[in-house]
Amino acid sequence: MLVALLLLPFAGSILSVFFLRTASRRLPAGLAGLVVLFSLLLTASLYPQVSDGGVVRFNAQWLPQLGLDLTLRMDGFAWIFSMLITAIGFLVILYARYYMSEEDPVPRFFSFLLAFMGAMLGIVISGNVILLSVFWELTSVFSFLLISYWHNNSSARDGARMALTITGIGGFCLLIGLILLGNIVGSYDLDKILASGDLIRNHQLYLPALIFILLGALTKSAQFPFHFWLPNAMSAPTPVSAFLHSATMVKAGVFLLVRFWPVLSGTYEWFWILGVAGMSTLLLGAYFAIFQRDLKGLLAYSTISHLGLITTLLSLGSPLATVAAIFHMLNHATFKASLFMAAGIIDHETGTRDMRRLSGLFRFMPITATLAIVASAAMAGVPLLNGFISKEMFFAEAVETNADSILDRILPYVATLAGAFSVAYSLRFIHTVFFGPPPTDLPIARPHEPPRWMRFPIEFLVVLCLVVGIVPALSIGPFLHSAVVSVLGKDTPQYSLALWHGFSVPLLMSVIALIAGTAIYVVLKGYLSRCDDGPPLIRRLKGQRIFERILVEVSWRWARVAERRFGTRKLQPQLRWLVVAGLGAGALPLYLRGFEARQFSYTGADPIFAALWVIGVCLAIGTAYMAKYHRLAALMMLGGVGLIVCITFAWLSAPDLAITQLLVEIVTTVLILLGLRWLPKRSEEIAEPMTLRARSRRFRDFALAVVCGVAISSIAYAVMTMPVPDAIANYFLENAYTLGGGRNVVNVILVDFRGFDTLGEIAVLGVVSLTVFALLRRFRPAADSMSMPEQQQAQNRFDDERPERSAGDTVRDYLLVPSVIMQWMFPVVITLSIYLFMRGHDLPGGGFSAGLTLSIAFLLQYLAGGTRWAEDRIRILPLRWMAAGLMTAVMTGIGAWFLGYPFLTSHTRYIDLPMIGKVPAATALLFDLGVFLLVVGSTVLILVALAHQSLRINRLRAIEAAKSEEG
Repeated sequence: MLVALLLLPFAGSILSVFFLRTASRRLPAGLAGLVVLFSLLLTASLYPQVSDGGVVRFNAQWLPQLGLDLTLRMDGFAWIFSMLITAIGFLVILYARYYMSEEDPVPRFFSFLLAFMGAMLGIVISGNVILLSVFWELTSVFSFLLISYWHNNSSARDGARMALTITGIGGFCLLIGLILLGNIVGSYDLDKILASGDLIRNHQLYLPALIFILLGALTKSAQFPFHFWLPNAMSAPTPVSAFLHSATMVKAGVFLLVRFWPVLSGTYEWFWILGVAGMSTLLLGAYFAIFQRDLKGLLAYSTISHLGLITTLLSLGSPLATVAAIFHMLNHATFKASLFMAAGIIDHETGTRDMRRLSGLFRFMPITATLAIVASAAMAGVPLLNGFISKEMFFAEAVETNADSILDRILPYVATLAGAFSVAYSLRFIHTVFFGPPPTDLPIARPHEPPRWMRFPIEFLVVLCLVVGIVPALSIGPFLHSAVVSVLGKDTPQYSLALWHGFSVPLLMSVIALIAGTAIYVVLKGYLSRCDDGPPLIRRLKGQRIFERILVEVSWRWARVAERRFGTRKLQPQLRWLVVAGLGAGALPLYLRGFEARQFSYTGADPIFAALWVIGVCLAIGTAYMAKYHRLAALMMLGGVGLIVCITFAWLSAPDLAITQLLVEIVTTVLILLGLRWLPKRSEEIAEPMTLRARSRRFRDFALAVVCGVAISSIAYAVMTMPVPDAIANYFLENAYTLGGGRNVVNVILVDFRGFDTLGEIAVLGVVSLTVFALLRRFRPAADSMSMPEQQQAQNRFDDERPERSAGDTVRDYLLVPSVIMQWMFPVVITLSIYLFMRGHDLPGGGFSAGLTLSIAFLLQYLAGGTRWAEDRIRILPLRWMAAGLMTAVMTGIGAWFLGYPFLTSHTRYIDLPMIGKVPAATALLFDLGVFLLVVGSTVLILVALAHQSLRINRLRAIEAAKSEEG
């Protein structure tokens, strides 16, 4: 069920893409609503299993040797968060159905929203901290897409970029911290980490792990000094803001703090880092909220303040404070989601969110106004509403702290002052927008109530605020208890959710906050009606400006300096830096671990083999020399070097490598040759005396090449002459057939023992081919390469002189006989490809070799008949080949999970075929099929990109010919 819960939103996101951009809002909204409703019901059905401290787990082995498994777990805390995500998500989708315009690309909106919801659910139910980090980054990516949804708006683009930058850096820090945490415990399993609190807190890596994890949490939850990105994300559609600010995104940070509270809290470092960040955010966020003129800006800063309240509670290290933090997370989600949706309705029905232009809306929108007033009162902590109870618990913990530090001494005063500020900005929201004279300067002349079902989500959430505020123990008590027990375990304290605890200091603090907040608003009311956006005294202290200044400093000055020092558009310096980096990467471990030189012993060499390599060395030198003067000659020599390497593999009894090398040489040589066709011609260079600087540069490059060549040769010699441990070589030799079902050890290693590496390699191959295709789509050939090749011009002149050639003849092949032979070879090469694929598990061959062979078949057809001729006769869809190949390889690995084995575990058996008998079959054959399909698709995609350059040139020639005729 956990797998279904996780995959449902992503499946809905993919399906939403297939709706037309002009589709009605009903279809994508209906699909999204059904997906989220089913996810909500699925989550609710899991409550009996987690209600008494139980944990629902799902584990699929991925890389068990490294502790990387696909583990999902749901306890009471994860359950209540999942309910928040799915329930508020369903209400937001219902609201968005009426909020979004028909002119917007609504299917894309719901696709992004569902994917974001899936990523957030992934954070909540991840049972492996590395998996948690993956979903953490996905929330940053999808929030970027949601915030920049109206990408034509520059503020939306800037806000999205800022959010992605801040949360992305925080996510990278979090990954480092989680890796350190896993190294401390010796496992990345969340249950094992949560059971190792004493080990973690007493470890020397505790402090760096804590700092990195807190950086991830504080950036995500917009805590000081990283708070500035959240108000700048208000350019997102209001449904996005309601979802991000209530149940997702910013709540991910405090969720992480609660999740790791049992193992990271209780230390001096935890208290001070979180305490300073939390109290600063609590106070500054509330202060800034008072002076905002934008409705969503006010709510954004109030969100920052309430998240600071939660962070402050968690910093105290008290179990009761943790209970209060969890409770306030739930309360904040309900009233903040309703307030954002109310702000969206106001904007939708009036055309503005500027509070200086809004007033007296109660008479036009009485129901919406009433709902917003109740939600604002809950945000201010008014009695009989849910915000009051959790605020009382916060005040109680602020008073009860026993630590003797300045933070503890000032905490009650900070809490009371922040409470007063929250009353002030809540009163401003209520009084400015809904009371006073009727508005006279609105884009929409007469506001009115929204559609019934657009208002329903607010009504439902406001009712929850009232129910929880009046009968908290009956309404939310059991669910809160399940969440608290799953976090605190045996340390769960006794707490009361009663509405009345008698006269006490926390109650006095609440009364003071209500009175002081009212007084603050009354005093500032006149100033607020005419003030600019931002608080007095510290108006110029804006995190956005600091961020932009740092961004400019890094991207402009530092980057320019780095570009001047290390960057160049010339290929040779770039290669030089790559070679130096590779040399340094190889030399560093030798320097750190030491290097014991092996004694070189010459045992003789076969004269033919030695002569072969002498020829290879000469060809390599010739390639380097001719590359400057004649590209075609250099390419031919380079192909000769590859051919000698191929013969070497065969000489040294490595037929698999020899076949692969030969096929790679054929494909790459032809593709490079096709690419050379569109490069500018080389001009005749006038011989000039070489300067001293040029000589030194050549000598430096030559010395670097010699050093790297000698180093690689030494490593190769050491590897080939060192004694191979029996545990490595013999294991593959002995188990290739019994465990992998094949006698070709090389292929079995690639598709079975090291299948995960191969999966990564084919994925990289697909990415590279897509990149090449994208670059070639924007490539424009050099002007001097647009004319028809001289050989083809001569052939066309010869054809024109033939009397039998008709006017409609479109013969283009100036090598007629070879082209006919290449066309005849098409079925032969396909048969050879199938043969290599089928024999690969037992004899030299395999998916990679077969894929290259089939690519050669397509390559021959393009060379024989040209682009149009080939594509008119052969339907080639390389992207589908690539997608099918990658999906086949991945699904082969996933299939092992259903049998209880790690990802990509292979299974082999004999199958009895009629008239043939027993035939060995292995599931690795399916994985090899995926390799085959992806290799074919990737190679043909590059071929198509190169071949279509000729079509583009023909169009340009036709345009130029038409212009010349007109002239």
